[in-house]
Amino acid sequence: MFRLRGISLLSWRAFQLRHFSCEPLVIQMQNCTDEEQIFGLIERNTATLSEHQVGCAFDVLWQFQKQKTNLGRNVECVRNHPQFLTLCNVTANHLETMSDHTLVNVLYIIRQFAVESHHPLVEALVTEAWKRLERFDTNVLSIFSTCLADQHLYFSPLMGKIADIVNRNLETIQDMRALSVLMVSISSLISRCFQERLVNKAELLFDTVDSSKVNTARRILLFLRNIKCSYYPLLERCNKVLTSSVSHLDLESISKILSLYQSLQFHSFEFIEVSRRRLMEMIPGSSGYPESFVRLFATLGPVAGPEIKKQLESTILLMSEELTSQQVLTVLGAMEDMESRNAHLIKKTASVLYKYLDNYKSIELLKVTQALSCLHFQNKEFFVKLRELILSRLEASITPSEICILVSALSMLPFPHFNETAISRIEAVLPQCDSKELSDFVSSLMRWIQNDHKCLANTTRKQLNLLQKLDHWGHHRLQQSNSLDLLWEELKSLKGEWLHESFVEESVAALQRFADEIDCTNVAKIASFLSKTNYLSTLLLDRIASVVVQQIEKIHPFSILAITLPFSVLNYDPPQRDEFFGACVQCLNSYVGTLDPITLVFLGFSLATLEYFPEDLLKKIFNIQFLARLDSQLAILPSTLSARVQFRLMELNRAVCLECPEFQIPWFHDRFCRGHYNKDIDVMNGAQQQIYKMLAEVLGGLRCVKASGLSTYYHTVDFECILDKRKKPLPYRSQSITPGKSPGIYWESDTSRVESSLPPESERCVLRIALEFLDVRAFCSNIPHLKGKSAMKKRHLEILGYRVIQVPYFEWNSMALSTKDARMDYLREHIFGAGKS
Repeated sequence: MFRLRGISLLSWRAFQLRHFSCEPLVIQMQNCTDEEQIFGLIERNTATLSEHQVGCAFDVLWQFQKQKTNLGRNVECVRNHPQFLTLCNVTANHLETMSDHTLVNVLYIIRQFAVESHHPLVEALVTEAWKRLERFDTNVLSIFSTCLADQHLYFSPLMGKIADIVNRNLETIQDMRALSVLMVSISSLISRCFQERLVNKAELLFDTVDSSKVNTARRILLFLRNIKCSYYPLLERCNKVLTSSVSHLDLESISKILSLYQSLQFHSFEFIEVSRRRLMEMIPGSSGYPESFVRLFATLGPVAGPEIKKQLESTILLMSEELTSQQVLTVLGAMEDMESRNAHLIKKTASVLYKYLDNYKSIELLKVTQALSCLHFQNKEFFVKLRELILSRLEASITPSEICILVSALSMLPFPHFNETAISRIEAVLPQCDSKELSDFVSSLMRWIQNDHKCLANTTRKQLNLLQKLDHWGHHRLQQSNSLDLLWEELKSLKGEWLHESFVEESVAALQRFADEIDCTNVAKIASFLSKTNYLSTLLLDRIASVVVQQIEKIHPFSILAITLPFSVLNYDPPQRDEFFGACVQCLNSYVGTLDPITLVFLGFSLATLEYFPEDLLKKIFNIQFLARLDSQLAILPSTLSARVQFRLMELNRAVCLECPEFQIPWFHDRFCRGHYNKDIDVMNGAQQQIYKMLAEVLGGLRCVKASGLSTYYHTVDFECILDKRKKPLPYRSQSITPGKSPGIYWESDTSRVESSLPPESERCVLRIALEFLDVRAFCSNIPHLKGKSAMKKRHLEILGYRVIQVPYFEWNSMALSTKDARMDYLREHIFGAGKS
């Protein structure tokens, strides 16, 4: 018994001695001020280091790095230090006794020090973690998933096992930070149903996130980007956190967030505004460092005002010779976004690019070609080298994605010439292509056909044969879809002429087969697609309206514009018109103050096209504060989008003034319209020239016809004439007309002068007639149904006192009007009425 007691006391003393010797070393490590002191302790205590001390050593080494700026970090120096290697070797001997947290934390830290994935210690740590996977808590599991993602093991069985654990335990997870990490890591291999469950769980837990936890919000954005889902409720919450924390964000964080917003097509003017102010504060501190300033140039440039843009361009020009291949590519992309017209900077950037062309990947060559084309850069030597490089890559390429990229780049070059290599490479990979690649091939071929003026007949025939093959494979992919989700994956890639000429009917017919699957989760994207087709499917539009009325509480206000657009474009009122539009406007009411001003302008115009004028919404749009916000936003938009928004605002202002004068909203676009229309109208097409000449004969001379006129509210009118009370044409002032040209703009003031010269009795009894030729663009593609904007224009002209005659292209070009006499009779009948000779 005494012996046993002696052994027990000896063991307890040994334990006390070990504990006493352990703790001071950990404290010493925590009190170290640099890496050399840590490495000194490791060297002196190598033989006695415990698993706890090993974990502490790695922790302290990484804390030193985190306290330094990116430029000041010495990761490579630490990783190659002899005592770091010693620490790794000691770690390998303690794996089995390490706690779960220490094990995974050591793996995370040595990966931060860029230790290769094939290093024995990394492999041993991953293997040991795999054994313990089922017992990891959520936090440890999230860190481990990050380590696997860092090794690009997104599709590995191990990552699949983590996804399974998350799926089984999702209901019990309460840590939003850990969940957001796991969501990003497993996003590449989870089902649509699992994606939705994760989004719903994140939305539920998001209120537990502190407003300062910007990393959690940013990871949620990254997850949504990865699964290609713009879930607005979650995006809004993330944006609120990020906007309130901009003052604490660095340049890299702001840049990444703006990039994620762009990928998700989420526009937050508030975030851009506060970010712009924050970025402008960084200009002085970044000017001496090319790496930092290039990122600042790319992030701030596209949203900066004219003076700041000029300052940024001047600074980047001075450091252009110091830029690396990737930095100059970043600068070029930013210049494209900025729509730069600084000829000296464009030329200098191109000269630096020229040195690096051979080093760029195929996708980077496409970016170079696209950007230089947008910047109107011209240099024969540069484009000859670029063309040769693209062709050499194309001959060696075997993957559909790369061939698609290279063919697209080739078609954007100045004076593209059809190349046999391109056609052979396209034909070789057609069976492997997805819908996006097929669509991109079609776009490239159409550019070739339109721009290659030296195209020979046999070459054109080959191009057309290839287009037929692309059509075949496109139809084949559409027919393979057996659910709405799969069909949408194919439809979303269809665009432009290919959609309109080859796939409209089949696409709409396929959607009609799955109409019952349209619900609140997909109604906006289906509606958006229909608005691009110009195809009036009452079945689909009625289904969309029904879903909105029944499920409006599940539809986010950001989706309302996309939902109303096909009704506006195609000029269609569903049977539930009042309930449908009422539900849409009700959904918007609580969000009008936070919705993007541009979205509200487009939405107001969309509703106005359909003769729906919600007074509260319109009065909020035509409000000084709202218009000031809109002006601020227009200042940072690309010029084409800014011009489009301004024109839509004018059209909305005009519609409200004419159709809802009781709202007492003033007309304030007179100066804008005079600037916009103060130029000659484009060349008349063949049908308009015919009508112009025949109208002169019918009415008794060119002086009785006014071409390309403008109404009081600046509607363009193809042809106008005036009849007195006896239906006798009255002359305008003399016009000098160039054949094939329109005579120019005639303002209302001109008409007033003409009318004032008429006898008083005639002045009171004139009938003004507006005659419009409607081409194919004015009608739906499947039936002769007038589209929204043409219908609106007719309403407005009638309100202004015109009798509107619309001449559809299918009537003017019909067999019944195949002779001049028949067309003359047609015009007489519509102008003077039946029985007029």
